[in-house]
Amino acid sequence: MQNTKAYIAEHKERFIQELIELLKIPSVSADSAFTKDVIAAAEAVKNALSHAGCDTVEICETDGYPIVYGEKLIDSKLPTVLVYGHYDVQPADPIELWDSPPYEPIIKKTALHPEGAIFARGACDDKGQMYMHVKALEFMVKTQQLPCNVKFMIEGEEEVGSDNLGIYVANNKEKLTNDIILISDTGMIANDVPSITTGLRGLSYVEVEITGPNRDLHSGLYGGAVANPINILTKMIASLHDENNHITIPGFYDKVEELSKKERAEMAKAPFNINDYQNALDIDSVYGEEGYTTNERNSIRPTLDVNGIWGGYIGEGAKTVIASKAYAKISMRLVPHQDWEEITKLFKTHFENIAPKGVTVKITPHHGGQGYVTPIDTIGYKAASKAYETTFGKKPIPQRSGGSIPIVALFEKELKSKTILMGFGLDSDAIHSPNEHFGVWNYLKGIETIPYFYKYFTEMKTI
Repeated sequence: MQNTKAYIAEHKERFIQELIELLKIPSVSADSAFTKDVIAAAEAVKNALSHAGCDTVEICETDGYPIVYGEKLIDSKLPTVLVYGHYDVQPADPIELWDSPPYEPIIKKTALHPEGAIFARGACDDKGQMYMHVKALEFMVKTQQLPCNVKFMIEGEEEVGSDNLGIYVANNKEKLTNDIILISDTGMIANDVPSITTGLRGLSYVEVEITGPNRDLHSGLYGGAVANPINILTKMIASLHDENNHITIPGFYDKVEELSKKERAEMAKAPFNINDYQNALDIDSVYGEEGYTTNERNSIRPTLDVNGIWGGYIGEGAKTVIASKAYAKISMRLVPHQDWEEITKLFKTHFENIAPKGVTVKITPHHGGQGYVTPIDTIGYKAASKAYETTFGKKPIPQRSGGSIPIVALFEKELKSKTILMGFGLDSDAIHSPNEHFGVWNYLKGIETIPYFYKYFTEMKTI
């Protein structure tokens, strides 16, 4: 690739401003109040792909939010790369914990981002990382260096389970035919320690509802005589882990793969400072399943976490009631070989079984997906590794991620394609949290690195 850095330097301010404009759109797929904004984000992505050089761009309607499809096909004999990303974002709540409004992007310098980071919801997950691919295409088209065909599939429901994406993929297999799928919705170890994500955890996400009396009751008149759904729910949740933080659901670990000592030793080579980790989170100790390191707990081991819990009176002042209902949202991160639908059934059976008399249990599965592991001996991985080495000056470390991208396993099943995960964010970028941000350096580095993947993949594929 010629003049990559020069092109980026010339257009740097425009690249940043275009991303900022996209980040101003509150495309929250989980909240119907933002429906118009999600649609507006789809239109913005469509326009961006057209301006970047796609010959065909269309908004594909689904039963939910639309999928933006674009393509630049230069020669049927050349390889085809399919880029996936999403334009929807997580809710910004709690708003009061943001240092600046989540949809009014600002650039601030930080210790990890001395050149500045863009603070806004979706900055890293996934608008910023998705938009790197749009600008990388622009560079390759404008400088006439696009070495292969490229297709884009950018959806608006990733943050709510991608329910309609599976239907779209199954109905458009020929249209989506490709040699490799490229995704930037992951991170890397550090700006000076590049890494490629080679594994993702699966996900089972459920909501539970505990019902006791048929109405809220006076806690003085009924306290101690009637089952309190909130008390019971908290006890039930607490029982889901034992004293070693091992999940107590029968059958939960039956298909969990135990990595060999050699594989765990390789993982341990990744730089990690426990004090820095704790200081960054303002905690005095780590926590988790006995017998595993912090990096193993958040990548190769399954987990169960309460994501939200509520019930009763939570307003200002006091209201002495025994609530009729209590609720919780629970996510289980799964490792490869654990089937998310099977785990959901195991959870449902167990949670119903441990409920005491006096309450009823309702469990609503929301969404889920399978885990994924990509081999490091493929052409796709080798091309990605060489691309990072070219722009970072060192080979990237293969690393399993604790996050989930359920559609990756779906892609392999339906399209028979491997996926390469080229992430440029950092763990400290606060995705899904207040003050989410994405380093300007990381954003531009992604735009610089991605074209080399196209170059090396095409060369290796056509040898």
